[in-house]
Amino acid sequence: MQFPDDVLRRCWFLAGPTACGKTATSLLLAERLGGEIVSLDSMAIYRGMDIGTAKPGLAERERIPHHVIDLINPDEEFSVADYVAAALASSRGILERGRIPIFVGGTGLYLRGVLRGVFEGPAADQGLRKQLEALEQADSGSLYRRLQAVDVPTAERLHPNDLRRIVRALEVFELTGEPLSAQQSQGPLPPGLRPRNVYWLAPPRDWLHDRINRRVDEMIQSGLVEEVRDLLAAEPPLGKTARQALGYKEIIDHLKGECSLLDAVETLKTRTRQFAKRQHTWFRNLEECRDVPITGGETAGEVADLVLEQPELPGSDE
Repeated sequence: MQFPDDVLRRCWFLAGPTACGKTATSLLLAERLGGEIVSLDSMAIYRGMDIGTAKPGLAERERIPHHVIDLINPDEEFSVADYVAAALASSRGILERGRIPIFVGGTGLYLRGVLRGVFEGPAADQGLRKQLEALEQADSGSLYRRLQAVDVPTAERLHPNDLRRIVRALEVFELTGEPLSAQQSQGPLPPGLRPRNVYWLAPPRDWLHDRINRRVDEMIQSGLVEEVRDLLAAEPPLGKTARQALGYKEIIDHLKGECSLLDAVETLKTRTRQFAKRQHTWFRNLEECRDVPITGGETAGEVADLVLEQPELPGSDE
């Protein structure tokens, strides 16, 4: 699955770690560029998972059209290839309306999939998946340790709780004899053929950590516990992937009586800070991305100015 060059080179991208101010900046960019926003968030695809994903609200979506949000129910699965297909369809529609697709979010795997294409791999083997899941049930963490032994690059980019993708990586290894990372080694396009406007906001760590802590507190005040309780009570309830989502797993543990709310909140803050560090590594190492350093003291308008003032890449003219 690959974005056609004539579509890819007309898109803009604004990535960055969680809580760094992407949403406010992206709205202004969309207004100035005449664009519509394509979500680059792996959890925003789920209906009903609003507070914990910091999903753009109704007012923001009325201000600027948003796409690839609320596509599936929380009990369903969605692959990177599914995302690329949905994002491509949305991008084509935006371009047909004479507007610019602006990808905004923090899921590095999705960003790489759009920029470089996706290796879809062998078809799912349900019998093998059940065997792997049974091993994990018998010994929690065993699959991640196994992945670390056979595919270090993939293990390094996946969270130990991301069981769905860990199972898939091991499945590909078992079925093909090659690690997933070796088969996903699509490199970037030559410099002159890449999209020109691929940026990520790079804030100072201490400022970002404070923003993350405050955002988590705001999510709790806005009703995250109640949102998770309602999702668990729904039929069908949250699926395996949604249950592992940052902000949902921690509250689920609290609702199951495994920890106090205070402990769940502190765990969520810690894990979100760790997640932001992994995002930073993703974007820093993605060759197509250009960092836009920010201090944290800028307004959203000033950050948008910084993005728009980035120099043109040499050799990237249409």
